[in-house]
Amino acid sequence: MLKVATFHSPFSTKFGIPRQAGVVQQLSGRIVLEKEYRTPDAIRGMEDFDYLWLIWGFSANRKQATGVTVRPPRLGGNTHLGVFATRSPYRPNPLGLSSVRIDRIDYDAKEGPVIHVLGADLMDGTPIYDIKPYIPYTDAHPDARGGFTDITQWQTLEVIIPPCCELPEQERDELIAVLSQDPRPQYHDDPERIYGMEYAGKDVRFKVDGKVLTVVEIKKTQC
Repeated sequence: MLKVATFHSPFSTKFGIPRQAGVVQQLSGRIVLEKEYRTPDAIRGMEDFDYLWLIWGFSANRKQATGVTVRPPRLGGNTHLGVFATRSPYRPNPLGLSSVRIDRIDYDAKEGPVIHVLGADLMDGTPIYDIKPYIPYTDAHPDARGGFTDITQWQTLEVIIPPCCELPEQERDELIAVLSQDPRPQYHDDPERIYGMEYAGKDVRFKVDGKVLTVVEIKKTQC
């Protein structure tokens, strides 16, 4: 399949990435087009839209789908549903679909034009196979049923980052929003366990006690 662009985000690994696009609306990312598409003509008219659909590949998956059912994390990882009734990354064809908001388009970037977006759920380096505009009159269905997502609610956490863990304001706000979504596997509930997550070139260490997530250390990762 032909790759048309590469996505760049603060996440160098899968752990911690929001489970759906739009969950962390302020999370920033960049779409860098492949060389043959690095011309303003390839995105002419895009500035008149607010959102895009991205079709991309689960490039970090180490295993392929082996059955027709999966266990969605939102249901605690214990309930089996059909793979085509979920957005599990383990699929017959490892393709993802995300709706992202256009923040701005940098026509003067050295890899330009570069599309800056918000709210993506993609890992750094993810291949993008197609980009399409989001069209409200056909793509929005506010009264549609949402299956199991209608009867389950994702509980957010209170996030505490101590003063010793200094971060730029925007990066701090993004990190708090990401951590509030509770990146742990649903079956983990050990208040003494320390988790590690790579974010924006830093190793973020945290633990969770009840509904409170506390960052215990932030350090730069080794190159």
